[in-house]
Amino acid sequence: MNFETIAFEIRGQTAYIALNRPASFNALNLTSGKELMSAAISCDENWEIRAVVLTGTGKAFCAGGDLPYFAEQGAQLPVILKEMATYCHAATSRFMRMDKPLITAVNGAAAGIGMSLALAGDIILAGESASFMAAYTAAGLSPDGAMTYLLPRMIGLSRARELILTNRRLKAGEALDWGLINKVVSDEVLLSEAELLATSLENGPTRSYGMVKKLLNDCFSATPETQMEQEARGITEMARTRDGLEGINAFVGKQPPKFKGC
Repeated sequence: MNFETIAFEIRGQTAYIALNRPASFNALNLTSGKELMSAAISCDENWEIRAVVLTGTGKAFCAGGDLPYFAEQGAQLPVILKEMATYCHAATSRFMRMDKPLITAVNGAAAGIGMSLALAGDIILAGESASFMAAYTAAGLSPDGAMTYLLPRMIGLSRARELILTNRRLKAGEALDWGLINKVVSDEVLLSEAELLATSLENGPTRSYGMVKKLLNDCFSATPETQMEQEARGITEMARTRDGLEGINAFVGKQPPKFKGC
């Protein structure tokens, strides 16, 4: 697929998406929002893809929205922002709800919606130079990209409120201590770590991963009884799949399972 502001390629059964405006520290504009949505839909719909890695080109993961671009819009800015949010939110929704696991490999700064995108990963890896900053109120704006959904669930309401109101920059080590990310590695091996993890996940039971994501996405809004009913329906549905039968029979036969993602 040919894009102007992102790089997209499939290697093996993993899709690699890189935000690709390095001169702007991968800040998002209307075009990049639309292209990110298109890439996310492709990842969701292409069953040859069984894992996705999202990162940034150059020195930053994503500096957030492109403020110089916003300034050029004049009175049309609210219209542009609403359209951008439509595209970016559709991308985030597809990433969060697709069966395929999303690995975000955070290189350098993740600010504003860049931080939101980083947090949308099912597994979040960060290079030692990575940092996280809400940044919105510094520009007189408010969060988007599901930040106010994800951040309180990950680190609690008090810490989420602190980060958003003060715009304090959270470095990789502290983000790990807070439980915001899964692992910190050296900048030099960040992508290779993401590739290694993606290779492991792309050989796994993709439908099962999707059910896990669905259950966890809904877990804070459901009663215990509702959640257990969804779990019962989920495990029953997975038992009907080829991979479910393969996993059970492989365990009984003391053989490694050969999952096909179906």
